[in-house]
Amino acid sequence: MSQAQIDTLASLFNDAIHTLQADGTLPADWQNNSQITRTKDLSHGDFASNIALTAAKAAKANPRQLAEKIVNALPENQDIRQIEIAGPGFINVFLNAEAKFAVLDDIFNLQDRFGLSDQFEGQKIQVEFVSANPTSSLHVGHGRGAAFGMSVSNLLEAIGYDVTREYYVNDAGRQMDILATSTYLRYLEANGEEIQFPVNGYQGDYVSDIAETLKVQHGTSYVHRFTDVAKDAPEDAQFEINADGEKVLLSGDKEAHIDGLIANSKALLGEGYELFLNAALSSILADIKDDLIDFGVRYECWFSERSIDSEIEPVLQVLDDKGYLYEKDGNIWFKSTDFGDEKDRVVRRANGQSTYFASDIAYHKNKFDRGFDKVVNVWGADHHGYVPRVKAALLALGIDAKRLDVVLVQFVALWRGSEKVQMSSRSGQFVTLRELRAEVGNDAARFYYVARKPEVHIDFDLELAKSQSKDNLVYYIQYAHARVCRVLEKLATYGLTVDDAVGLAHQNLLSAPNEDELIKLLAGYPATLLRAATGYEPHVLTNYLKELAALFHGWYDTNRILPVSLTSGETPSQEEIELMQARLRLSKAVRQVLANGLSLLGLSAPSSM
Repeated sequence: MSQAQIDTLASLFNDAIHTLQADGTLPADWQNNSQITRTKDLSHGDFASNIALTAAKAAKANPRQLAEKIVNALPENQDIRQIEIAGPGFINVFLNAEAKFAVLDDIFNLQDRFGLSDQFEGQKIQVEFVSANPTSSLHVGHGRGAAFGMSVSNLLEAIGYDVTREYYVNDAGRQMDILATSTYLRYLEANGEEIQFPVNGYQGDYVSDIAETLKVQHGTSYVHRFTDVAKDAPEDAQFEINADGEKVLLSGDKEAHIDGLIANSKALLGEGYELFLNAALSSILADIKDDLIDFGVRYECWFSERSIDSEIEPVLQVLDDKGYLYEKDGNIWFKSTDFGDEKDRVVRRANGQSTYFASDIAYHKNKFDRGFDKVVNVWGADHHGYVPRVKAALLALGIDAKRLDVVLVQFVALWRGSEKVQMSSRSGQFVTLRELRAEVGNDAARFYYVARKPEVHIDFDLELAKSQSKDNLVYYIQYAHARVCRVLEKLATYGLTVDDAVGLAHQNLLSAPNEDELIKLLAGYPATLLRAATGYEPHVLTNYLKELAALFHGWYDTNRILPVSLTSGETPSQEEIELMQARLRLSKAVRQVLANGLSLLGLSAPSSM
């Protein structure tokens, strides 16, 4: 049954309800919120409605008795062959053959647009995802957020949303200072200076590479000996005297060490400090962009955290004017507990600096000021405690917090055989997304990243992702698509072509139970897309494609598409040709739906494997 016919069936039930409301069986104000679902067992019909169960309380009637009245009030429809009442009051609908095959017409008429809808046309939605700090290359954990966010965005577009994909560039704050200072220290090393590099600095080779580039560009222009620091250092800088009687930067506590290095690097370099910060930022951000593009992930907007600096104080003033800020211990606090958060949150520290949370309040207000009807944040699982405070801030600003959905994506564990790979972006000892893609390919990475619910941890099995077996689900699904292509190629070698008119005329020959199941599953594709999109659940689509591929492989293995007579050099009979064309029509429909689903997930649909 096509989506249009599903809508027709829903309309028939609505007409029946209006009839029962008119005769007093149901209250006039009763709202129909029932569901029409496809049955799993063909003996129960093609579709089932729970309308009698949902209306029974309002009608003050037994559900089965009410179901009989609903069935009697249903207008006649040529697509319905039979209606039965089952169990406690379910209404099962059996379609005639012509109605069942209508989905094939839809698939061939709509092709790559089959399953798409305009249900949410005119609504603007923003999906923010990845947003990793631009302090290192993306690792395999970031890859899950990238694949998930892009798939969700594609699905939302498929049901009519105007989608803006956004990457929030955290180009301000302490982590950027650590990156800039790490780059400066490596630059000093590259110019022959002996440096005690901080253990919590960014130690990856990429930092040294950036520093080498700066050395080539600027030579020794920014070299300062540690003994030069004293005369230019701020008054609160801390030093120690080494064995040679020289004053050097503080060592010891790692946080105090890096903070001292940051303070003194800024004092030494003055305006030149921005050179090191911007060089590191530009290089790493360019690497991230290239990595994501190669992974098939694109954005309409790269939003700089620095760009909202001027918006932080105004938004804090709004909260203050509403009475939601107060001072305690020199800090300025937001009364987030007034809106359900477990504790109040600092928005400005005693030293006058605003917190990251304050920036995030301004950023989220900026999102809604841009006119988005809905905003979706795809965050790592470690942001779980952050959700209530952000929603509290929205409520305090008078913004409906229900317009913000936050999806928390769990961590990824990468395994090489029995060994789990440890990852740390500071030390540089991590597996990058680029390395993973080089090993298993984009398709396997994208598929396995979204094949499970986002709240479930992933143990990424490299060997499985590279295997060519039915246990490797992405291979299994793509192979189903390639199998249909191979059949069409073989057909051409016999001097035959697909005749859709013949296939259409004889599609009633597709009467085997597994053929009924295939057609029914194809008809369920639009509803699957709607569920996957509105629930932010791309794994619903991967499960559907797995089921469709499995059903097709099983049917293919037990039903010959090309007649045996072709392989023996004989001329097929008319009956064989008719059955072949009907099965080719079904095969092409399966291929089209597989290709459509794979495309939404960002995967290829190969013609050979």
